[in-house]
Amino acid sequence: MENKISIKEITYLFLKLGFIGFGGPAAHIAMMQQEVVVKRKWMNEQHFLDLLGATNLIPGPNSTEMAIHIGYDKGGWKGLLAAGLCFILPAVFITGIFAFLYQKYGQLPEVQPFIYGIKPAIIAIIIGAVFPLAKKSVKSTFLAFTGIAVLVLALFGINEIFLMFGAGIVAVVFFYFQHRKTNTLQSIAPFVMLQIGSTNFFSEANIRLFWIFLKIGAILYGSGYVLFAFLDTELVAKGLLTRQQLMDAIAVGQFTPGPVFSSVTFIGYQINGISGAVLSTIAIFLPSFVFVALLNPLMKRMRQSKGFSAFLDAVNVASVAIIAAVCFTMGKETITDWRTIVITLINIFIVFKFKKINSAFIVLGGALLGYLLYQF
Repeated sequence: MENKISIKEITYLFLKLGFIGFGGPAAHIAMMQQEVVVKRKWMNEQHFLDLLGATNLIPGPNSTEMAIHIGYDKGGWKGLLAAGLCFILPAVFITGIFAFLYQKYGQLPEVQPFIYGIKPAIIAIIIGAVFPLAKKSVKSTFLAFTGIAVLVLALFGINEIFLMFGAGIVAVVFFYFQHRKTNTLQSIAPFVMLQIGSTNFFSEANIRLFWIFLKIGAILYGSGYVLFAFLDTELVAKGLLTRQQLMDAIAVGQFTPGPVFSSVTFIGYQINGISGAVLSTIAIFLPSFVFVALLNPLMKRMRQSKGFSAFLDAVNVASVAIIAAVCFTMGKETITDWRTIVITLINIFIVFKFKKINSAFIVLGGALLGYLLYQF
């Protein structure tokens, strides 16, 4: 039986990541890899990759689901709740404060000098995580070609869920032709959608918000930018939110730590105050807890099946390739002058030289360097 980790340790780790987790899902997953695999050795690289692959196969915010997977894996149901809530709540509280200030004063505070330095530091953290994950995931020439193909297609803008499932299906077909006589492919039961009944306690506006965000949380694949496209259709087009408010919600999601989905807290507050913020936040994250709780116990069975093992290996490679593509795109947008080049190179050196360094120091150091160099 695998060693379990105390709920106190799980709580501490994911609270910390919730407060310092800038940069979006790729950065969050890189930080988790550094903390869980390299620093604390709670699991090996292969198991982390399997959880990452599983995360990419289900709807919802990837980094939040990765946190929930790790928590469930190391602490059972209590770990699932502790990891998920501790990773989400710091972002929700910080976003809630911004939502209150925004509604009161009509503008957001100036944080650009700090973000200027944090973004290149995040690039360094992602590169530091992708390198060992790539080495572990590429187990054969076929998987190497699969990873390269996914990377190229991702850079051309092909939807990541098509790439993920496509890589898995190609791997299964390849496996089938290699092992026709011993094929043991099994099926997975479909996921069960969670239905939550509304009560008279909720206003009509809150019930509407709850169902909108529950639906989005249950069906959305991809990054926070895909979320904002959904929100534009569901809220702006229907007159519940102005486009300016949506743009400001996007900005809040970018410069606050934790999952980008916490932008929903900001939006819920603008539409219906504190109650709207609370119910919207619960609704957008609830499906992730349910999906992970259903999928996590199946992971060992999937790995034991030779057919599904081939599928999972290809999905793992595709996951790493997509993170690399995200890192490349972020790098083009972020590393634009000598200052950001300097910050990136310094942090890449630190990440590879001091592999067990706390991610918080990388983020804080990047923010400080950004603030200092931004003045020149």
